[in-house]
Amino acid sequence: MAESSKAFVERLFAHRGALQAFFYRRLRTKSDAVDLVQEVYLRMLRVSDTDAILNPEAYLFTVARNLLTENAAVDRRQAEAADVAEADGMQALPDVPEFDTALDVAREVARLRVVLEQISPECCAAVMLKYRHGLSYQEIADRLEVSPSMVNKYLRQALSHCRRRMARLR
Repeated sequence: MAESSKAFVERLFAHRGALQAFFYRRLRTKSDAVDLVQEVYLRMLRVSDTDAILNPEAYLFTVARNLLTENAAVDRRQAEAADVAEADGMQALPDVPEFDTALDVAREVARLRVVLEQISPECCAAVMLKYRHGLSYQEIADRLEVSPSMVNKYLRQALSHCRRRMARLR
């Protein structure tokens, strides 16, 4: 039976390019696509009764879709684990090296502006009100007409995005 399972997966391996493209279109971190393709094939090797699968290609992409859901849940848990309520604004953002010239500072500010334009208007407003104007969560919530927990969520999303994008732009 193990040989049958191996042959089954080898036959499905012809779809690895389409599977990688499937992940690539749906992931924020594109480099994870190759790892997820490999995980799909590992899960396919664990299928005990391959004869029961009527449409192997559809099953392959169902496994891929389920893996995307699991991956998104892990990302959400990691983002929620970052407690921005207690983090100071400068500690929450990655350390910015000391620059010798105003030109380097201007470039860094330009990069940050680009990154901030990529987040939702709500997240951007929460970041500006918190770190530029020094407002509390309750004050931000009142201005944005949302709950303080929603402000916390906006800030977590924005800081997570800024960390990832600023690291890539260096």
